[in-house]
Amino acid sequence: MDRTARQELYDRIRASSLDEVVLDEMIRHGFWPSAEERPSDPTTEIRRRGELERELAELRAKALRLDDEQALRRDAHRKRLAEARETRAETKARREQARVDRAAAWTQRKRSEIGYLGEEVSTSLNNLEGDPARLARHGLPDFADVAALAVAMGITLGELRFLAFDRKVSKHHHYQRFLVPKKTGGDRLISAPMPRLKAAQHWVLEHILARMPVHDAAHGFVPQRSIVSNATPHVGAAVVINLDLADFFPSVTWLRVRGLFSALGYAPAIATVFALLCTQREVDEVELDGQTYFVGVSERVLPQGSPASPALTNVLCRRLDARLAGLARKSGFAYTRYADDLTFSHAKREAGVGTQLAAVRRIVEDEGFTVHPDKTRVMRKGRRQEVTGVVVNDKPSVARKELRKFRAVLFQIERDGPAGKRWGHGDDLFGSLQGFASYVAMVDPAKGRPLLDRVRALAEQHQHKPRRISYPPAQRRWERPAPAEAAAAPIGENAPGHARPDSEDEPEAELAAGKKKWWQFWK
Repeated sequence: MDRTARQELYDRIRASSLDEVVLDEMIRHGFWPSAEERPSDPTTEIRRRGELERELAELRAKALRLDDEQALRRDAHRKRLAEARETRAETKARREQARVDRAAAWTQRKRSEIGYLGEEVSTSLNNLEGDPARLARHGLPDFADVAALAVAMGITLGELRFLAFDRKVSKHHHYQRFLVPKKTGGDRLISAPMPRLKAAQHWVLEHILARMPVHDAAHGFVPQRSIVSNATPHVGAAVVINLDLADFFPSVTWLRVRGLFSALGYAPAIATVFALLCTQREVDEVELDGQTYFVGVSERVLPQGSPASPALTNVLCRRLDARLAGLARKSGFAYTRYADDLTFSHAKREAGVGTQLAAVRRIVEDEGFTVHPDKTRVMRKGRRQEVTGVVVNDKPSVARKELRKFRAVLFQIERDGPAGKRWGHGDDLFGSLQGFASYVAMVDPAKGRPLLDRVRALAEQHQHKPRRISYPPAQRRWERPAPAEAAAAPIGENAPGHARPDSEDEPEAELAAGKKKWWQFWK
């Protein structure tokens, strides 16, 4: 017998008994009948003994395991590990499915609503309870949600989210900023919106703000009104008071703008989107690792350069205008406002100017504005009285000194040609001349029309072609604009840091329009 067969035999004996193994072998070799039953036949007894031996062996093995505490702990630990692995696998699968479901729900939600537009500005985006009756009274369009607003504006919900999103630090900026010289000295910072944002602001202006009535005292950026209509009520007055509001547009925060749209009847979510579209943060440009970042240095305010800002201030100032007009009427003054320029006049020289100024300052500050401390003028009869640049001593007219200078420039061009000649701050001589002549014609048609004819004749004689105005490149607040025209910069979602592949230029119709509407002052 080889070693393997012998080992198997020993294993069989150890597993049952020697008698059972011998019986099995005798039956296998034919020495003992397997089914024959005899009184003296030990087969059943031997089989039963083998079963008992096996049960006894199992009990002994179990008893040994029960006596081995470490083995029991290992078995229990292995069992717990197996159960934990199974539980973890089930939990992981459940969480992964929940994540997939949340991502799908979020994707679907982003297609139908806007739930977040930045820190500190998103608290009301889930509130869609407006006042349809008030909107109907004002003749304003109503929107069920922000998605309906995007459809009405003709843009996607993603584009609306992009234009309204508020970031304190960003790689892009929706405005090009440049400085323009003021007539009184210094520079004015203009924040011109990119075409896509400008189109959205135009929509807000045309469909909402332009439908709102303004106070009769407001003359700036109002149809059929101008600096001439603003100056006319003060012609021939004995005393004219002119005040300027300091930081007029920056005084209007995005919260005030949101409150205005809410007061019109719009739901907080819609009012928030409108306010974010019409305001911006003052930013500084920071270079870091070759990347330009725009860092917000103020809260969101009205930008000077947005087509919606003047109309917004006119609507916001209705109560200010009403209070100042009431004060003026009570004290016998006439009152008008052109943007941030407040003018009062009285027929009597001895009118209480000091009392009037103190009362005006109180009302202005109560309405959230501030009177500029260095731009308050009291002009009495006997000296030149100006209102928004228009002389009002006897009739609306242009200052004689300016007219003499202008006629002198025209005479020099007629005699020597345009070389070396200059008028105003621009580098387009004939454009500046025509602009001033048109201004004179608006204020005093009798004097302005001949001047306008002379300018047009000179422009035709020297084959002048009107120059298309383009914004200079974006720059820091403390930099003067470069004289050279800037190349077109990326706009909207095509600005640095955005992956949007397509680009949108300004509509050709806007650029080619010959006559601008009253609200297209900043185009």
